[in-house]
Amino acid sequence: MEKIAWKVEGMHCANCALSINKYLQNKGAKNVSVNAIDGDVSFEVVEKEAPQQLAQGIEQMGYKIRREEGGKAIEKKPFLANHLQRFLFCLPFTSVLMLHMIPGLHIHFLMNPWVQLALTFPVFVVGMNFFGRSAVKSLRNGIPNMNVLITVGALAAFVYSLTGAIMGLGDNYLFFETAATIITLVFFGEYLEHASIQSTQRSLKALAKSQKVMANMIAFDGDHQEHIFPIENTQLKVGDLVQINTGEQVPADCKILWGEAELNEALLTGESAAIHKKAKDFIIGGSVVESGTLKAQVTAVGGDTVLSGIINLVKKAQGEKPPVQQMADKISAVFVPTVITLALIALAVNWVVLKDFTPALLRSIAVLVIACPCAMGLATPAAIAVGLGRGARNGILFRNAKSLELFKDAKQVVFDKTGTLTTGKFAISNWSLTNGIAEDEFKRIVYSLEKYSSHPLAKSITAQWKTGSEIRWKKIDEIKGLGLHATDMQGDQYAVGSIKILEGIVAEKNPNVYVTKNGELLGWIDLQDELRPEAKPVVQFLHSHGAKTILLSGDTYAKSKQIADSLGIEEVIAEQTPEQKLQKIAALSKEATTVMVGDGINDAPALAKATIGISMSEASQLAMQSAQVVLMGGDLKKLPTALGLGKHTYLTIKQNLFWAFAYNIVAIPVAAFGLLNPTFAALVMGVSDVVLAINSVRLYVKKVV
Repeated sequence: MEKIAWKVEGMHCANCALSINKYLQNKGAKNVSVNAIDGDVSFEVVEKEAPQQLAQGIEQMGYKIRREEGGKAIEKKPFLANHLQRFLFCLPFTSVLMLHMIPGLHIHFLMNPWVQLALTFPVFVVGMNFFGRSAVKSLRNGIPNMNVLITVGALAAFVYSLTGAIMGLGDNYLFFETAATIITLVFFGEYLEHASIQSTQRSLKALAKSQKVMANMIAFDGDHQEHIFPIENTQLKVGDLVQINTGEQVPADCKILWGEAELNEALLTGESAAIHKKAKDFIIGGSVVESGTLKAQVTAVGGDTVLSGIINLVKKAQGEKPPVQQMADKISAVFVPTVITLALIALAVNWVVLKDFTPALLRSIAVLVIACPCAMGLATPAAIAVGLGRGARNGILFRNAKSLELFKDAKQVVFDKTGTLTTGKFAISNWSLTNGIAEDEFKRIVYSLEKYSSHPLAKSITAQWKTGSEIRWKKIDEIKGLGLHATDMQGDQYAVGSIKILEGIVAEKNPNVYVTKNGELLGWIDLQDELRPEAKPVVQFLHSHGAKTILLSGDTYAKSKQIADSLGIEEVIAEQTPEQKLQKIAALSKEATTVMVGDGINDAPALAKATIGISMSEASQLAMQSAQVVLMGGDLKKLPTALGLGKHTYLTIKQNLFWAFAYNIVAIPVAAFGLLNPTFAALVMGVSDVVLAINSVRLYVKKVV
């Protein structure tokens, strides 16, 4: 299957997104994701449907696919291309038309029905060109959108007034200003809504904007002399050499070849404190060199960089729908036919009661105009966009929108020990030898084994016991949760790992690492790990919010209990293999909503099984697909913010949905009883979406912890 990603213009409500989604699914597209907020549409196509045919189908529905050539969008700006331009075009005609409605202001020529028609006609044409075409196409595709209501309302007022003018029925039959004001004010409301919704994307836009910068590329002439010339980072390729000076932004993901510097990675991690980087360290595109000069080799460009990965991750999550949105989508899908039915009922009842068709028609038009499916459709996406954007700005990446909602029910939080509650930086505190082995030989064996492991304990040992005379192995394997097993050229078998490798050999159970040769113990090593300074406040925060804390570790019970007691963790489950961790997390998740926090490497199976898996991975490990949430920079103190952001995002969604439903439940009867004229209804309809967007934007500054 071919993966397609488009930017579609013209979506302004949930019904639009539903229409495109339904069309693509009917054409056989798989994994369809439509984001009504920013217009991103992605899907996978089968061979029988060419992307060009699907694009034509979407454009025939009234939407526009932004086409690109050479990576740059081709912008064709037709006349009256956006809602602001349409509003500004209609405003003068409507303003003049409304003058005769002002009490005490008598402008006789405006009383002429043909003058009113002449002023209304340009507005009506522009309105029908947008709302009318969109309405017809949505009806043709089986999912009527909000523009059907606007079109029917404006068309009814215009046709009724035109009939009155042609037949000379008098002023009581002229409502040209109603048709004009409906169209003009809805354009204004659409513009306000679009501007408000776009503000929910500002965190993501800040990340995207930082992707294009100038780079100092290093090149060599025929005499091997170094030269530096500036190019845009979009022209860089993997393997290119660049120089990054103080105050400059890292143009792409790189590996430092020369120099040391202090880097600010606030754009990616949310932390403004500078991080020291030196030769052989990897640096992330988008970070800023605060002091120092670096020469580095480009390791990733374009869509393969960490920053692009973050942006795509957030965009994908924005396009997904949490469970709470499903009810709103179902209602939105039947909303327009329901409102049209209610408008017809209002027309019939008012005509019978009032015995006058004109006021009955105005009340019916008001019902059509005041109804707003947009509010219901945007209630969840707007809040999700802000929540995900704020998370990205603070170094918290949500891989899906569902995880944001699930945080509200978090009852227990399970922590891995090493690298999660502790720093993962170990120091060898003690060791012991047996069988008369020499100290140097013991260190050589341990280094030769541990250099093949990515475990934090192994990395710490190899850093302190590095030797140049390592053993060459015939075979070496790493078994998760146990350790390393190797065979040398002479056929001797060695093992290094936890107490589980001893297989019945009597030994002290406190040390971290044991070493055996041919099943006999050679010695053991004990390491000390320091607790993260933020670990205890985080545990206290969880307890204060009613969450149970559990330590789940592969280490010994004695060491795990010591860590748990010092932090105040309530339950300890120790000496667990990755498979046992997986089973335990599965059992806990069945009991209650369970959050698992781990380092994203050895804990991958357990993270995937938890209700919400949170990875402490560094940015370079962003590709870990096991966790739903990634805390950039391995910063545990982001955990309360992630939990708080999830709960407050869900609260904002509930507030938005309440406002959307309450607005329609109250407004439609008010209009039906004649307490709201069509002009004011059009204005209120536009404002309702703006209020909803403003409530969502509050998440940017709202205290969540």
